[in-house]
Amino acid sequence: MPSVTIRPLDVTIEALTGQTIMEAARAAGYYWPTSCGGQGECSTCAALVEEGASCLSEMGRSEAAAIQRQRGRAALATALRLCCQARVHGDVTVRKSGVQPW
Repeated sequence: MPSVTIRPLDVTIEALTGQTIMEAARAAGYYWPTSCGGQGECSTCAALVEEGASCLSEMGRSEAAAIQRQRGRAALATALRLCCQARVHGDVTVRKSGVQPW
Protein backbone atom coordinates (compact mmCIF):
# COMPACT_ATOMS: atom_id res chain seq x y z
CA MET A 1 0.00 0.00 0.00
CA PRO A 2 1.46 3.40 -0.96
CA SER A 3 2.24 5.98 1.71
CA VAL A 4 1.78 9.73 1.69
CA THR A 5 3.99 11.85 3.95
CA ILE A 6 2.49 15.24 4.71
CA ARG A 7 4.77 18.08 5.75
CA PRO A 8 5.07 20.27 7.80
CA LEU A 9 2.70 18.09 9.87
CA ASP A 10 5.28 15.29 9.54
CA VAL A 11 2.73 12.50 9.44
CA THR A 12 2.69 9.50 7.09
CA ILE A 13 -0.58 7.88 6.08
CA GLU A 14 -1.44 4.93 3.90
CA ALA A 15 -3.34 5.38 0.65
CA LEU A 16 -5.17 2.92 -1.53
CA THR A 17 -3.67 2.74 -5.00
CA GLY A 18 -5.63 5.19 -7.18
CA GLN A 19 -6.99 7.17 -4.24
CA THR A 20 -6.45 10.93 -4.32
CA ILE A 21 -4.12 12.46 -1.75
CA MET A 22 -7.04 14.32 -0.20
CA GLU A 23 -9.23 11.17 -0.06
CA ALA A 24 -6.41 9.27 1.66
CA ALA A 25 -5.91 12.03 4.22
CA ARG A 26 -9.61 12.24 5.00
CA ALA A 27 -9.86 8.44 5.32
CA ALA A 28 -6.97 8.57 7.82
CA GLY A 29 -8.81 11.22 9.89
CA TYR A 30 -7.19 14.43 8.65
CA TYR A 31 -8.80 17.67 7.58
CA TRP A 32 -7.52 18.85 4.18
CA PRO A 33 -8.26 22.50 3.31
CA THR A 34 -10.51 22.96 0.26
CA SER A 35 -12.90 25.64 -0.98
CA CYS A 36 -14.71 23.70 -3.71
CA GLY A 37 -15.17 20.44 -1.79
CA GLY A 38 -12.71 18.51 -3.92
CA GLN A 39 -14.20 19.29 -7.32
CA GLY A 40 -10.91 20.51 -8.83
CA GLU A 41 -12.24 24.03 -9.36
CA CYS A 42 -10.13 25.99 -6.87
CA SER A 43 -6.54 25.51 -5.78
CA THR A 44 -7.02 25.60 -2.02
CA CYS A 45 -6.07 21.91 -1.74
CA ALA A 46 -2.87 22.35 -3.75
CA ALA A 47 0.36 21.01 -2.29
CA LEU A 48 3.97 21.05 -3.37
CA VAL A 49 5.19 17.55 -4.25
CA GLU A 50 8.60 17.19 -2.63
CA GLU A 51 9.24 13.52 -3.44
CA GLY A 52 7.59 10.89 -5.59
CA ALA A 53 5.99 13.05 -8.29
CA SER A 54 6.30 10.10 -10.69
CA CYS A 55 4.15 8.07 -8.27
CA LEU A 56 1.14 10.32 -8.91
CA SER A 57 -1.31 10.24 -11.80
CA GLU A 58 -0.51 12.58 -14.67
CA MET A 59 -1.97 16.06 -14.42
CA GLY A 60 -5.14 16.32 -16.47
CA ARG A 61 -6.34 19.31 -18.49
CA SER A 62 -8.91 20.40 -15.91
CA GLU A 63 -6.34 20.28 -13.09
CA ALA A 64 -3.84 22.29 -15.15
CA ALA A 65 -6.54 24.81 -16.05
CA ALA A 66 -7.55 25.26 -12.39
CA ILE A 67 -3.94 25.77 -11.30
CA GLN A 68 -3.30 28.27 -14.09
CA ARG A 69 -6.55 30.14 -13.41
CA GLN A 70 -5.97 30.34 -9.65
CA ARG A 71 -2.16 30.58 -9.40
CA GLY A 72 -0.98 31.78 -12.82
CA ARG A 73 0.80 30.07 -15.72
CA ALA A 74 4.16 29.99 -13.87
CA ALA A 75 2.67 27.63 -11.26
CA LEU A 76 2.43 24.93 -13.94
CA ALA A 77 6.23 24.80 -14.07
CA THR A 78 6.42 23.91 -10.36
CA ALA A 79 5.68 20.65 -8.54
CA LEU A 80 2.29 21.98 -7.42
CA ARG A 81 -0.62 19.52 -7.63
CA LEU A 82 -4.28 19.66 -6.67
CA CYS A 83 -4.59 16.99 -3.98
CA CYS A 84 -8.23 16.37 -4.86
CA GLN A 85 -7.09 15.30 -8.34
CA ALA A 86 -3.62 13.73 -7.89
CA ARG A 87 -4.03 9.96 -7.54
CA VAL A 88 -1.45 7.95 -5.60
CA HIS A 89 0.34 5.02 -7.25
CA GLY A 90 3.40 4.86 -4.97
CA ASP A 91 5.07 6.62 -2.05
CA VAL A 92 4.93 10.41 -2.14
CA THR A 93 5.83 13.37 0.09
CA VAL A 94 3.88 16.62 -0.13
CA ARG A 95 4.01 19.97 1.63
CA LYS A 96 0.67 21.52 2.57
CA SER A 97 -0.03 23.83 5.49
CA GLY A 98 -3.38 23.66 7.23
CA VAL A 99 -3.69 19.87 7.28
CA GLN A 100 -4.67 18.74 10.76
CA PRO A 101 -6.34 15.87 12.61
CA TRP A 102 -10.15 16.06 12.73
